[in-house]
Amino acid sequence: MFRMWMKIFTDNRLVKDTVICIEDEQMSRTAKVFKAVSDACSQFDLAQPIWLDANIREFQKHNKTRFVQDNFVEEIDFDYLEVHIIEE
Repeated sequence: MFRMWMKIFTDNRLVKDTVICIEDEQMSRTAKVFKAVSDACSQFDLAQPIWLDANIREFQKHNKTRFVQDNFVEEIDFDYLEVHIIEE
């Protein structure tokens, strides 16, 4: 089972979070990550963030990354969205 924890922070405080579970073993890890981010953004009523090179490197190294205003086309009302794989 693949589980990803998505957290929204404002003023260094957790204001919203969700855990997305994906049980499809046929999907690649990358597909699971993109699906989890998409599902969480739908739950939070957010636009999809743009993966910049820094996000990709951080995610590959630590299995987590933060999306800030630079990652979104629209204005956001929080400081950052953090995604973190908690189980693979």
